[in-house]
Amino acid sequence: MASVEKTEFVVPEPHPQNRATHDPSAPAHGLGRDAEAAVDARQHSGENDIETTLRPRSLGEFIGQPKVRDQLNLVLTGAKNRGVTPDHVLLSGPPGLGKTTMAMIIAYELGTSLRMTSGPALERAGDLAAMLSNLMEGDVLFIDEIHRMARPAEEMLYMAMEDFRIDVIVGKGPGATSIPLELAPFTLVGATTRSGMLTGPLRDRFGFTAQMEFYNTEDLTKVVTRAAKIIGVSIDPDAAVEIASRSRGTPRIANRLLRRVRDYAEVNSNGHIDLAAAQAALVVFDVDEMGLDRLDRAVLEALIKGHGGGPVGVSTLAVAVGEEPSTVEEVCEPYLVRAGMISRTGRGRVATAAAWLHLGLEPPAGIMNTLY
Repeated sequence: MASVEKTEFVVPEPHPQNRATHDPSAPAHGLGRDAEAAVDARQHSGENDIETTLRPRSLGEFIGQPKVRDQLNLVLTGAKNRGVTPDHVLLSGPPGLGKTTMAMIIAYELGTSLRMTSGPALERAGDLAAMLSNLMEGDVLFIDEIHRMARPAEEMLYMAMEDFRIDVIVGKGPGATSIPLELAPFTLVGATTRSGMLTGPLRDRFGFTAQMEFYNTEDLTKVVTRAAKIIGVSIDPDAAVEIASRSRGTPRIANRLLRRVRDYAEVNSNGHIDLAAAQAALVVFDVDEMGLDRLDRAVLEALIKGHGGGPVGVSTLAVAVGEEPSTVEEVCEPYLVRAGMISRTGRGRVATAAAWLHLGLEPPAGIMNTLY
């Protein structure tokens, strides 16, 4: 049977600032059953696992997404009170909003282990069968980008989600036999950035679906302030707001910008991040006041200066900026459309009046009315 990518998540030790509320004698949640395979986060406190360090460990620590947190708390609390395995959970939304973190939190709140894989890794039904057969009762199975699962694995998952059973085919041709394999009750947490690509039968088998939304500046400021305390960086409140306002509503980008601003402050000043240091650092790293980077501005300039504001096809824009069409369409366009700088029409992409003004140009009279 083909090997399959598997990871068992071990909840990391709380940060020293939060250690006062941690009971060392309490059993560790999510501890792997194979001691030799378990990873102790205390042995890896370097820069490489900074993302794990910044992840909140419980629903109470999770910032933002209040509706999702409240709904998920009801689902998990109700299941724990009844002593049953919670319904399967589907988390959908753009990248960087905390879907993987939420899956880890679900396992932590339930006090169980988390097994992690991704849709592209499950190419055959046998890959999924190997992972499902290793689950213990109450485990949480997290499948990232679940919409990219191969169809044979997805069809096997239907029966596993509903009946906690799979049928393993042994042999080939007329002599092939089906062997039923009972599974321990588990909770599947699926994450997808394209919920529309999920098949109807798969989507209907999730008992709870949560749509992760972009963050506002206030919540992102809390994310930046919390992350700064964890990594030991001194930051002024107005500097945290400045970083948050340029983070495209995404915590992952906010944490990344904070680390780059920290580098600038350590090299060019005493390490303290004030407003001037934050603004100067973001200029160095090509992030403007709206969160647009070099590639975003290159797309706008190609659209406006090169083609008079459009309409222009995405392939033409990609050639103009030296990128693949998929990069322009999947990386740049979503934020530019959400920021109101590009409109997608049947004839191609069109720059709005806001895009002209952002580049310091006077918009044509025909689109100036879109501002009013």
